[in-house]
Amino acid sequence: MTLQSLNNTHIIELMSWFNDQHDITQWAFPYFRYPFTAQTFIEDLNLDVSTSFVLVGQQNVLLAFGQYYQQKNKCHLARLIVNPIRRGEGIAATLIKALCKHGQLNLNVNDCSLFVYKNNLAAVSAYKKLGFKVAANTPENQNLSPLPENCVHMVK
Repeated sequence: MTLQSLNNTHIIELMSWFNDQHDITQWAFPYFRYPFTAQTFIEDLNLDVSTSFVLVGQQNVLLAFGQYYQQKNKCHLARLIVNPIRRGEGIAATLIKALCKHGQLNLNVNDCSLFVYKNNLAAVSAYKKLGFKVAANTPENQNLSPLPENCVHMVK
C-alpha cells in the first residue's frame, strides 16, 4: 500500500462509495451536498484548504482516502474513508498512520486530531486503538468551529 496525492480518477471512484445522504453525513458531516455532481463533490472537498491523499494497493486499486490540515497547532485529519468492499482489513490504520506521519512532518507539529460522530462506533474504536482519546473540554477545544450534535473531538 502506498500513499499518493489525489487525482481526478480517484475522485470519480471515491464518489461511487456513497449511496445516500447518511453515508455522506457520516463521512463529511452536514457540510457536503447530496446528491452531488462531480463539480459539487470537488468543491465540497475543499482541496484548496486540505491536503488530500489516497491509499492505493496493488494494480492501483483505490483503498482509502483522507485529508489533513492544520488546526490549533495540530495535524487535523478529515474525511477519512476506506473502500466499502475492503473494510475490516486494517486499511484505516495504515491510512491514519501515514497521514499523521506526513502531516506532522509537513506542518511541523507533534499532535493529531480529528472529529467523529459518537455513534460511528467502528471509527471511534479504530481511532482509540491508534491512540486517539476524546479531547478534554478545554477553552482551546471550545474555540473550534461549531460541531454537529453528537460529534466528538479526538486527539493523539
